Amino acid sequence: MSEPRTSLPITHEQIESNGIELHVAACGPAKGKPVVLCHGFPELWYSWRHQLVALGEAGYRALAPDLRGYGGSSHPTEVADYGSDKLTGDLCGLLDHYGYDKAAFVGHDWGAMVVWEQGRLHPERVASVFNMSVPYSNAPAPPTEIFKVIFEGKFFYILYFQTVGVAEAELEADPRHFMRTMLYAAGAEGMVGAGPLLPDAPAEGTRFMDILGEAPDQLPAWVTEHDVDVYADAFKKGGFFGPVSYYRNMDANWERSKDIPSSVYTMPVGFLTGTLDPVRAMMPGAAEAMAEAFSDFRGATDVEGAAHWVQQEKPAETNAALLGFLADAA
Repeated sequence: MSEPRTSLPITHEQIESNGIELHVAACGPAKGKPVVLCHGFPELWYSWRHQLVALGEAGYRALAPDLRGYGGSSHPTEVADYGSDKLTGDLCGLLDHYGYDKAAFVGHDWGAMVVWEQGRLHPERVASVFNMSVPYSNAPAPPTEIFKVIFEGKFFYILYFQTVGVAEAELEADPRHFMRTMLYAAGAEGMVGAGPLLPDAPAEGTRFMDILGEAPDQLPAWVTEHDVDVYADAFKKGGFFGPVSYYRNMDANWERSKDIPSSVYTMPVGFLTGTLDPVRAMMPGAAEAMAEAFSDFRGATDVEGAAHWVQQEKPAETNAALLGFLADAA
């Protein structure tokens, strides 16, 4: 696996954490302040390749694990193994392994959801939070119950993901085609040419790939065929049971943390999103809601022209915002 060209190397190791093994990519001086980067679905540590180097060059110790069920980390076999208690326990174990009382946490997509839960369940281990794409929320009911009302009879990917084996069979049939399609479809170029954000397709008989469309022969400049290969190779080996099972724990996660008030987030909190991110359209007013919820909200950064894969699509803008936040939050 080739790394971004830099004078500062990205190193890799396997560590024991919370009863499993985590693969961790790292960059920067060993004595630098720790920054833990948590990727989303369907991604890897590799999603942070541009941030690892930028953070390392700025003097931070950047650590990007493959979350459980992904890449070189362990792949537990029960749905409950992918709940927020296990995922945040892994992050606490990572801190313990390296001897840190706390760290700055950065998350994107599902990684952001894990980091929000880290702040809820283990606030004493979190120096600051800087999340991307998925804002903080506190749903009034179990999420899948809400989705069933909103999307009655219609296809919605999170509901499609609930039945064990269905999404796995679809996505594992051709992991490379899926990854190439997914990266394009949720990027800026795919979003600009897409139809309605939530297609009016019936739940019965519709598959996830049916709503994504096809990627062109020439990928956008921000993602290469090599990048697709890195992701595809990992999912060919590890499959999709673990990654999709994150979604199968949404109601259990909600039950676990629904009564924890937002006042536990006393640490500095920042947020960043692409202006074309579909999550932004699905969760309007997020920045205002977070400003109300958090005592130390440092504001939201909108990255113009980026969509869901913001830190890969616009690394320079993302890195500037992240480094600015970390410098101010220290």
